[in-house]
Amino acid sequence: MEHTYQYAWIIPFLPLPVTMSIGLGLLLVPTATKNIRRMWAFPSVLLLSIAMLFSVNLSFQQINGSLIYQYLWSWTINNDFSLEFGYFIDPLTSIMLILITTVGIMVLIYSDNYMSHDQGYLRFFAYMSFFNASMLGLVTSSNLIQIYIFWELVGMCSYFLIGFWFTRPIAASACQKAFVTNRVGDFCLLLGILGFYWITGSFEFRDLFETFNKLIHNNEVHFLFATLCAFLLFLGAVAKSAQFPLHIWLPDAMEGPTPISALIHAATMVAAGIFLVARLLPLFTSIPYIMNLISLIGVITLLLGATLALAQRDIKRSLAYSTMSQLGYMMLALGLGSYRAALFHLITHAYSKALLFLGSGSIIHSMEPLVGYSPEKSQNMVFMGGLTRYVPITRTAFLLGTLSLCGIPPLACFWSKDEILSESWLYSPIFAVIACFTAGLTAFYMFRVYLLTFEGYLHVNFQNYSVAQNNSLYSISLWGKEVPKAINKNLLFSTTMNNNESVYFFSKNTYQFDGNVKNQMRYFTTRFLKKYTSMYPHESDNTMLFPLLILVVFTLFVGFIGIAFGQGETDFDLLSKWLAPSKNLLHQNSDYSIDWYKFLTNASFSVSIAFFGIFVAFIFYGSAYSSFKNLYLINSFVKIGPKRAFLDQIVNVIYNWSYNRGYIDFFYTRVVIRSIRILAKLTNFFDRCIVDGITNSVGVISFFAGEVIKYLVGGGRISSYLFLYLSFVLIFLLN
Repeated sequence: MEHTYQYAWIIPFLPLPVTMSIGLGLLLVPTATKNIRRMWAFPSVLLLSIAMLFSVNLSFQQINGSLIYQYLWSWTINNDFSLEFGYFIDPLTSIMLILITTVGIMVLIYSDNYMSHDQGYLRFFAYMSFFNASMLGLVTSSNLIQIYIFWELVGMCSYFLIGFWFTRPIAASACQKAFVTNRVGDFCLLLGILGFYWITGSFEFRDLFETFNKLIHNNEVHFLFATLCAFLLFLGAVAKSAQFPLHIWLPDAMEGPTPISALIHAATMVAAGIFLVARLLPLFTSIPYIMNLISLIGVITLLLGATLALAQRDIKRSLAYSTMSQLGYMMLALGLGSYRAALFHLITHAYSKALLFLGSGSIIHSMEPLVGYSPEKSQNMVFMGGLTRYVPITRTAFLLGTLSLCGIPPLACFWSKDEILSESWLYSPIFAVIACFTAGLTAFYMFRVYLLTFEGYLHVNFQNYSVAQNNSLYSISLWGKEVPKAINKNLLFSTTMNNNESVYFFSKNTYQFDGNVKNQMRYFTTRFLKKYTSMYPHESDNTMLFPLLILVVFTLFVGFIGIAFGQGETDFDLLSKWLAPSKNLLHQNSDYSIDWYKFLTNASFSVSIAFFGIFVAFIFYGSAYSSFKNLYLINSFVKIGPKRAFLDQIVNVIYNWSYNRGYIDFFYTRVVIRSIRILAKLTNFFDRCIVDGITNSVGVISFFAGEVIKYLVGGGRISSYLFLYLSFVLIFLLN
């Protein structure tokens, strides 16, 4: 067993050959490298699969042997200072290794087809492989300095991938926003690392925890300074995991390709902050104020993320705010000291959210021929609707991911979220009420996304096809049967929407395709687009559907690893056994058992909240003929009068708050950024006019004084200067 652990250092290096080969190929033989560009996906998947096999093997050894293994190499040795690099294998590392590799493999397979027509295909796979290597190195790091190095490499890869389409100004701005926001957290993290080295004299986790706990127990460290250092460490995790108030970069990070969102901003990179807090939890538990702060930030983040997702029109941005909210649940669990529940939700959420992001990518991929290759349209749910009949496999996968995130049994997130809700009731009723309310909001906004995307009728803007309006392809006989008049009153093919009416591109007597016509006219040629395009959305290729189906399996069954089957010695709770060594590190009992009566009571309550949120979503968006124009459907249940006006105001306030991102970006722009610019201008003015002004004034005064003296005394003749000098000397001597 120990022999296998000794080769764990290979895991972070396995994805690197792809990045190096692509880079050298583009540098030395660019033409040949580009000609075989589709071949680079195979080694990327193969090497990451080998890393996954190593990770699974290590995990089984963790379960069976419950070992913590550490291997170190000396890098710098001095009389007073030594720095060692190595790797640290424990259950937390095993969890993260499996998450990174399994989700990474699915994303790479998916990306081969999704990015096949992109000119940056090779660059994409080079970045992705380097990111995987950096993330694997981060989770296997044995000390804080090593974590910080890989932390920065992960941030660099994130910068490259968010700004992958850097020719688009909005993508370039998004990657800069992510870079600047994360630099705030990274600088605080560095200060915290140095502060704890000042306190303990070590960067290694075990030495750091043992020394710090002894110092705290013996009152040999300044408690305020230790709290400040712990707070700085936590700020690093706040930025990386998009916690309030450093969450503003995550929604804009959706400007990158969808596979990047699935890997980095759902399962791995944003989970790095959760990983860091979990890794340092033995340190944080010694400082109660920090634990309270962690739980408070988690509660604020989970509620804020859910409210900001309520009215977003971009499907990926809605999922981004959902990710932010679920990360808040994990942070809340860590603040409560519920290490097991946080990591359990980390596992279940990673697979469910990766499924949702890849599903959204399949939707976007199918919508692009209709609305143009523009993220502003292809990702906008205004142009979607009625996709069930066109993308049935994607719809089923997306529905299962939605149900899992809503907390519907027996899907994955139900088991982990319910555990967090139960722990929150034991800690604080206020936090528990907020967490339960947010669970209802989660069900509402996730089913809002699902209903707007898949139900009703297709709300595509067909204005781009106006050139072919009079073409015989659009004759009544080809369209088939006429839609009933009751349906025609609602929006089918709307180009504009206002408060009073809908403008139809076609006449209100719209028509639907017959089945035979649909098959015959799946692809047609238009002079406007000058290429083949699909008249209606169509299902993605098998290479994109295969990862979806695999993630569906994970979403269905991964939650069962945290359930205790049986009682007593026959208890089979894989997750608790997996986390036993880390719990011992935290001086906690590793035994875990379920009180099934209490569990069923809590589960009934949480599932009821989820179903209520789904019911409200159906009221607003469940009509077969509804659209974004029908946002205020609730008004139809209230008579005209003051009561209706009051409800209108409430709905407007909530909608504006959510759609405008809680005005937080506005606050940063108007207050923080403007204040920094004013301060910079004042500093520049002080430097130019005061500091440089005094220096320049001395020179100017000296120059003019010399000129005046030159013309007033002697006219520049040496004899006159000598006479004046001797006269003053004589006067001095006579006195």
